[in-house]
Amino acid sequence: MTVPVIDIHRILKRLPHRYPILLVDRVIEFESGVRIKALKNVTINEPYFMGHFPARPVMPGVMMLEALAQTAALLSFESMNTEPGADTVVYFVGIDGARFKRPVEPGDQLILEASLERAKGGIYKYKVRASVDGETAAEAELMCTMRKVA
Repeated sequence: MTVPVIDIHRILKRLPHRYPILLVDRVIEFESGVRIKALKNVTINEPYFMGHFPARPVMPGVMMLEALAQTAALLSFESMNTEPGADTVVYFVGIDGARFKRPVEPGDQLILEASLERAKGGIYKYKVRASVDGETAAEAELMCTMRKVA
């Protein structure tokens, strides 16, 4: 069993997401400002499985991208040693090259990896990959920005 580098209690302090949209269970590797590796235990209890697809449940690709975006946000927040305040949000500003290579089903352990490619002018670009048993399930380049809101 892998000992978490960042456990769920710290994740809850770093991310504003809560059930049913919090999609990161634990961080297993972290290199400040460089890369992060996290995991999501996929269970049949996920609310989206009731409708996607009931006869053969598959995790929606958009949910995999959201899990990867949360992982990337954790990389940024943890690297800056900051927590999002009620006045701070992280927005997607772009998704490039998203590819879905295999279905993710209940019982799978989704490994989420993000590496910071560039940070310039308040825009962060990450290379991300989700895998199951070493096999790529999804990959993309994500761009995000942090903004203060009133």
